[in-house]
Amino acid sequence: MVVALAVSLASCSGDRSQVQAGGPTITVGVTKVTKKSLGRQITLSSELVPFQEIDVYAKESGYVKKLMVDYGTHVKAGEVMAILEIPELEAQLQEDQAEIKNAANQVTRAQHELERYQAQYKALHLQFTRLNGVFESQPGIVAQQEVDDAQGKDMAASSQVDAGQAALEAAQSQLSVARAKLVHDQSLFDYSRITAPFPGVVTERYANLGTLVQAGTGSSTQAMPIVKLSQDDLFRLVIPVPESYVRYIRVGDPVDVRVPSLNRTFPGKVARFSVDVQSNTRTMHTEVDVLNPQRVLLPGLYADADLHLDRKDNIPTVPVQAVSHRGDRTTVFVVSADGTLEQREVQIGLETSSDAEIVSGLNEGEQVVVSDRGGLKAGQKVHTQPVTAPEYHEGDAQP
Repeated sequence: MVVALAVSLASCSGDRSQVQAGGPTITVGVTKVTKKSLGRQITLSSELVPFQEIDVYAKESGYVKKLMVDYGTHVKAGEVMAILEIPELEAQLQEDQAEIKNAANQVTRAQHELERYQAQYKALHLQFTRLNGVFESQPGIVAQQEVDDAQGKDMAASSQVDAGQAALEAAQSQLSVARAKLVHDQSLFDYSRITAPFPGVVTERYANLGTLVQAGTGSSTQAMPIVKLSQDDLFRLVIPVPESYVRYIRVGDPVDVRVPSLNRTFPGKVARFSVDVQSNTRTMHTEVDVLNPQRVLLPGLYADADLHLDRKDNIPTVPVQAVSHRGDRTTVFVVSADGTLEQREVQIGLETSSDAEIVSGLNEGEQVVVSDRGGLKAGQKVHTQPVTAPEYHEGDAQP
């Protein structure tokens, strides 16, 4: 009986030690390695400004005679916005026209003089030719003195023709100068019509009817602009891109421009950047062009620009909750087919706020633990419970 009791106690003691060694089986949340597309983006905020915005000055001083625009007036390129009255230039144009008329009369007079000289030369030259022919063919009939006199008159008439030709050319030059002066003064007078250099909207009006505006070409004058013109069919969004993301910026990249005040998103694209990082802010000046054909956008509106940094399609991924970083090692817990935990080292590629690319270490379809991994150990038996890892919209993701 004593022997039997000892065997029984020994048996019971062995069962308790086996239960304590095995322990209870833990349930863990898992998800499978799946292929999907990943992309990163950065959201930067700035203020919309017109693609072009200028103060329109007068090139010549004058009084505002007509003003065709006001606040909010839309104009086309070349459309007249104001007309100036410039009495001095008007008088100068009349004087130029009188000078052209006088120069034209001088040309006509010189032409008539040249024609008279040419007729005289023709008669005298013919007379000399005849006398000289008789003198050479029949000596003694015509005196040498007569031939010499005819020759002298012929040469004098030829000189008069040359002088008349020179006088005509001088008169024609004076006419050309007078006409060039008229063109110059007319060009200046044409600046009395203030036109729009590009299509846009008038955002400021500085002058009224009768206002004397000074020419905007002199640096010493306190010239006042007539209006301010802003291009409203195309806007710039100037954004400072941080130094760590500069390598991703390329001309032509699409940009989603969200305007909270309008509750709308507009398509844009990277149009230009400065190709240098400012030392004081460690950012690069980058400009995004935003088309505004319906004139919905307004200067000064606040906008958020979503710049797409990089993207990969059809790559194996796991939720970021499954990845553990310890020093220079990156690991995940993999659950084998028989429910045994395996701690496996992996290499991570592109990483977003919700998912991470698996470059190596895992195969598609394997189960990884996404729940709390604090008490887990390699070789431990677990029960699996499939879970869905939370996902974030691409617009909310930050690199």
